[in-house]
Amino acid sequence: MAVAPTDLDQGSFSDAPPWTIDDPEALTWRRGLDEVRARVLAEVPALTTPGRWPPGARLAVVARRLGTAVGLWRLREKSAGGEVSRAGISRRLRLAAERLGPTYIKLGQIISSGEGIFPPELVDEFKLCRDQVPAEPFRVVREVVEADLGRPLDEVFRWVDRTPLAAASIAQVHAATLRTGERVVVKVQRPAVAELVHDDLRVMAWLAPKLVGRIPIAALANPPALVELFAQTIAEELDFRLEAENMLDVARTFAELGQRGYVIPRPHPTLVTPRVLVMERLDGFRFDDVVGMRGAGVDTEAVVRTGMIGFVEGAILHGIFHGDLHGGNLFVLPDGRTALLDFGITGRLDDTKRVAFLRLLMAGSANDVRSQLVALRDLGVLPPDADLDQVVRELHLDQPPIDPATMSGEQLVGELQQIIKALLGLGAHMPKELMLFVKNMVFIDGAIARLAPDLDLFGEIAQLSLYFATRHGDRILADVGIDPRAVELDLSGVRASFGVDDATEKLTHRELRQRRETIRRNLSERGRSRRR
Repeated sequence: MAVAPTDLDQGSFSDAPPWTIDDPEALTWRRGLDEVRARVLAEVPALTTPGRWPPGARLAVVARRLGTAVGLWRLREKSAGGEVSRAGISRRLRLAAERLGPTYIKLGQIISSGEGIFPPELVDEFKLCRDQVPAEPFRVVREVVEADLGRPLDEVFRWVDRTPLAAASIAQVHAATLRTGERVVVKVQRPAVAELVHDDLRVMAWLAPKLVGRIPIAALANPPALVELFAQTIAEELDFRLEAENMLDVARTFAELGQRGYVIPRPHPTLVTPRVLVMERLDGFRFDDVVGMRGAGVDTEAVVRTGMIGFVEGAILHGIFHGDLHGGNLFVLPDGRTALLDFGITGRLDDTKRVAFLRLLMAGSANDVRSQLVALRDLGVLPPDADLDQVVRELHLDQPPIDPATMSGEQLVGELQQIIKALLGLGAHMPKELMLFVKNMVFIDGAIARLAPDLDLFGEIAQLSLYFATRHGDRILADVGIDPRAVELDLSGVRASFGVDDATEKLTHRELRQRRETIRRNLSERGRSRRR
């Protein structure tokens, strides 16, 4: 009879470990990480405050690369219009990002996770930045590993695959076997990447204020705030000890919640440094391999359901969640559990924000608009002194919703412009944690489309609400003073967000996709009519 690993009370780990983490606090590489994390975050304001003078040579390189990309697009693809034009500028921006290096590649990776937020051509093109970034030569990998571990590569590893499993902006990962026989993955940071990222952030910070009000997309994005948001997400990725700690913290959260649908690889007890992270190797199905999963008897609807519960549960009850879900960062084990990888970007909510987030979801389930606005204010989306009555009026939240599928392209664009103008006027912005959460929800939306297109969305939301009410009712009551077991679920707001009326009792993702296609078509027809 197989004996269960001794560290499953410490984290949601695999059942056949190469080693165990019985006392996470005793790991030597964790010493002093609270101070390291605080110091990294304290550096962000200095990196994102625009200097008086432009940051020299690096600015010239960035301007040349991006200027060339836009210039070639204007000459060759812009006149074609439509999808050809969008595909052309997307490809040229992706190539420019790869040539500019880690910071811009990372920005592209964030865009690649924004399905439904950014144009599809841009998302599809930047997906190539996820794991198809040119790799560092193996001699460079060897130099980094040996410098950080303080000994020759062959003294630690019996074998290291010279071809990386994946190469991304900050690092690349190699399959390997330790001298003691364990199969592992080695994540190795690109040399000098920290210095380059800091230089690029200074360039972005200097350029950002000069873009305000010059182009519509820049006005929407609020470039200075976007740079600060981006700096916050990338800063912690430059020390792999912080990533390893994120792995242990998320794994512990799932264990405490009794959530075993996720599996986190164990970081090695000793082989973790700022630039090298050795971890347990897990194998499974790629997240888009629906045929393979179903052929192996994996219930893909259960995979999606577990994803939704685990992701929300960790955020609202423990204030921590994986901050960069995409197809390259997770796969499905043969037993149906989901393995989570790459914890460089992890959402962490202090208790005030966690409670505000919990209140936001509770208010959403009851369709309480004003309480949702209070929660958004506490999260930092709205200024502390925001007039909530004005917000209701400006965003027309006191009026019946309009079905976007019935609107013409001109009407859709007009409505969006009015909303954007109102939000900017109200001083709204997107905090890092909410941006990560929304981005992850967009990924889960895409996962439903691939793995469970006929799932009844309203039914799943109702089941999710029931799960939290029955399993965590006392905790939610203590945190926000609302007993979810006494709250009547009101899906009116959810139906309105999907653009359907209150009489609609069931909506599958397949049907939702058809509605979105109608909206996309209306917008495309508007674009074609303006070019005529």
